[in-house]
Amino acid sequence: MIRRKIFRLRLRSRVLVLGERTLVMGVLNVTPDSFSDGGKFYRTTDAVKAALAMEQAGADILDIGAESTRPGSTGISAEEELERLLPVLRALRGRLKIPISIDTQKGSVAERTIGAGAELLNDISGLNHDPKLAEAAAQFGVPLILMHMRGTPRTMQKKPWAKDVMKNVSRGLRESVAIARRAGVHKSQIILDPGIGFGKSFAQNFELLARLPALARLGYPLLVGTSRKGFLGATLARNGKPLAAADRIWGTAATVAASILQGAHIVRVHDVEEMAQVVRVTDCLLQPKLRPGNSAG
Repeated sequence: MIRRKIFRLRLRSRVLVLGERTLVMGVLNVTPDSFSDGGKFYRTTDAVKAALAMEQAGADILDIGAESTRPGSTGISAEEELERLLPVLRALRGRLKIPISIDTQKGSVAERTIGAGAELLNDISGLNHDPKLAEAAAQFGVPLILMHMRGTPRTMQKKPWAKDVMKNVSRGLRESVAIARRAGVHKSQIILDPGIGFGKSFAQNFELLARLPALARLGYPLLVGTSRKGFLGATLARNGKPLAAADRIWGTAATVAASILQGAHIVRVHDVEEMAQVVRVTDCLLQPKLRPGNSAG
């Protein structure tokens, strides 16, 4: 276990303190082809219902994505992405009390969604797809999550693996930070994500989780997303067949706990109610003040 550094993110509506306890980011995919939920929340009414349920279940942040980034996906236009995102943002305005993050790689989508109420940006490409996204973050003063991805969603699981995954991820994240800083994003508004499952072998995903403290030394808060991912399905395979995404909850729980003990400030999850319990109990190991008073049991 390591002692997490405390960070403060400035949002338009509030300040988020990172490190006193782990924040839970709930995943809401408004896509017809997500690997994890198969388009379950593609309709606006379903997406809104799910968002409110995640808030009730304990999410601290809601991360909405409208473009599938599963292995092999080819992407969609900014126009189509906005057609999926904006109705949900409009329907949630005034109803959702937790801040909304937008999972996008496009600067134009970032600008429009911030105008519609989004308060954080989450770029899986680490600004390699569209550096203008950093300009939008700087212009509006919103926090920016920079993830490491080796390749693109279409190619990331086909390319040769990095010989040294820690060196590759650290170098890539430093380059992403440099792009953001040149665009005017303040250092205190940057969060780093090692990109579990994005262009890494199954073994490398576990190595990254075990060595998160090395990434924490880069000096930024860490977000980790392991929820329902393929390396868990392979690890938990039955009779040679990977476990289905919906059945990976216990494997996800183990990696969520491990991530927190290794220094993660935010965990990105699909199963908010269950993972909020995992987070609360794991935080008690890190933060004595969060432990309940002495009682039987």
